[in-house]
Amino acid sequence: MMAFKSTYLGTIQDVSGTSLSVALDNTAPSGLTYVDGEGYRIGQIGSFVKIPIGYIDLFGIVTQVGASAVPENQVLAQPYGYRWIKVQLIGEGQRNGSFQRGISQYPTISDEVHLVSESDLKKIYGQPDKPYFVKVGHIAGAESIPALIDINKLVTRHSAIVGTTGSGKSTTVASILNAISDPVKYPSARVIVFDLHGEYGHALKDRANIFKVNADKTAGSIEKDLFVPFWALSFEELVGISFGQFSSEKDYNTVLERITNAKFKSLETYPKNGIDTDSLNVDSPIPFSLNHLWHELYTRTLGKFYPDKAGKPLAFELDDDGIEMKGDPIKAIPPVFKPVNTNTANGDRVQHPTDSPLANSQQLHSLGSKLRIPRFDFLFKPGDWTPAEDGKTEKDLDSLIQEWIGSDKPITIMDLSGVPNSILNTIIGVLLRIIYDGLFWARNLSQGGRNRPLLLLMEEAHNYLNNEGSALPVVQKIVKEGRKYGIGAMIVSQRPSEVNSTILSQCGTFFALRLANATDRGHITSAVTDNLEGLTSMLPILRTGEAIILGEAVKLPMRTLIDAPPKDRRPDSQDPIIYDEQGNEDSMHPGGWGIKMEDNPNYEEFLETWRAQSPFVKRIIK
Repeated sequence: MMAFKSTYLGTIQDVSGTSLSVALDNTAPSGLTYVDGEGYRIGQIGSFVKIPIGYIDLFGIVTQVGASAVPENQVLAQPYGYRWIKVQLIGEGQRNGSFQRGISQYPTISDEVHLVSESDLKKIYGQPDKPYFVKVGHIAGAESIPALIDINKLVTRHSAIVGTTGSGKSTTVASILNAISDPVKYPSARVIVFDLHGEYGHALKDRANIFKVNADKTAGSIEKDLFVPFWALSFEELVGISFGQFSSEKDYNTVLERITNAKFKSLETYPKNGIDTDSLNVDSPIPFSLNHLWHELYTRTLGKFYPDKAGKPLAFELDDDGIEMKGDPIKAIPPVFKPVNTNTANGDRVQHPTDSPLANSQQLHSLGSKLRIPRFDFLFKPGDWTPAEDGKTEKDLDSLIQEWIGSDKPITIMDLSGVPNSILNTIIGVLLRIIYDGLFWARNLSQGGRNRPLLLLMEEAHNYLNNEGSALPVVQKIVKEGRKYGIGAMIVSQRPSEVNSTILSQCGTFFALRLANATDRGHITSAVTDNLEGLTSMLPILRTGEAIILGEAVKLPMRTLIDAPPKDRRPDSQDPIIYDEQGNEDSMHPGGWGIKMEDNPNYEEFLETWRAQSPFVKRIIK
């Protein structure tokens, strides 16, 4: 009884929906109280209270304290006007310790309000033995209580991790990935990480397959080449990357027809299970040679011919050996034609054709240059998935998909740091669409998402999930419908205000780290399911590595200190050290302004890594 009275705070004086106004009792402690030997501060924003009602306890969270918490009609009448708190109801629990979100009945005037002690919180939070809970840290102010996340709700109901640069966002991501990829606890875990800056390969190398454009091929590297076969793209995606915007509908339709015909011939020559020529369309993932299609269009559009000769043969220039310069479709070398309306040595005239396939040749020049640039090879020369002239490939897409989502390792890292910025957003959208389409149609198979759910973690989401991002439509589909097919999304961003509001509103769980920007905080407040403006107002003062976790994956909103992974399992995103007072030799980036640098640094090596677009190129230059 004494313990119960020591938790007594006051009585409810106003009920407005799920918001309560509580008048603190004059005899209630004003600053600090003790329950079972533990000290508790009274009236802390974010602290929990309980309201005993019969055989259940209603639980709420303190969102406001002091004069501003007084009901408007009581401001002048209350002699103890500053001794009020505002509480937001969030759930109810049985006396045996079970807890559920939502409430079955409301409190009323004069119901008692009590402080929630650590023993009460243990009854709610303390189920670390349940295999569907993963530990990501501990409750701030209660180190004995682990911060547990329901992995079922985390994956299928989607989530978001938001925080300003330097708030501990990447470390939080790494901690969660380490927890949910435990090979003993979750032997069939399946996660794909879209890593824009190459941060997570080092942290997760023992649990992940790492796919990267210009993969590190030095001894000991585990990186693999990332290939995205161009023929797996939809027509709109392929045209946007290769040809660009067409100037006329005629050109658009011409390319569409040529690609459809090329796929038709390829399928006739090399039949594929699941599709025939009657069901084929321009978006079907059937291999064809883009190089030969480009060369033919280039020749027919820009070619010159002899009108006075039978058959109107093409008028190619001759090289130094007298051989016609017909170009090379494999190397994407264009043919060279003789000048127009000039007489040759034989007096023959040369002119343009009148029936060119394309009215504008600009798209052909653009595609030709991309076919020759090595940085686009992951797309246009995708290794064993590169089609021959007749469409034959060494491997089909099944082997590629298996590498991505069917390997023996739980995590696949798509390191996109080497993808050209001009097409990065499109490539992310393509990868997401391919994976979603495959899992959608395979939903009833053992490889599908219903039997083995997949989590898609999207880093730096504000870059490609804004209102104009090319990946937006497929991600909107994933967050709206993916739950039914075992596809979950985890959105990671330092600017949630720039992420499309539809996507944020579909996230059932939020890990909110320090957010100083008022606009960003407003988006989080409006997106969370609970009406907890008072709690989200704490976001600017959170410590590094501290998060407020809200939503469906936690029983109660909780202020949590995230457990940082060991130093050798942290992402490569920590701040460079300007001056290290402690002489930390274990730093991932040793150096700074406080030590003397090496004599005669090798800037030829500097230039080589820049040109190679890879930080791993190292060569001793003598």
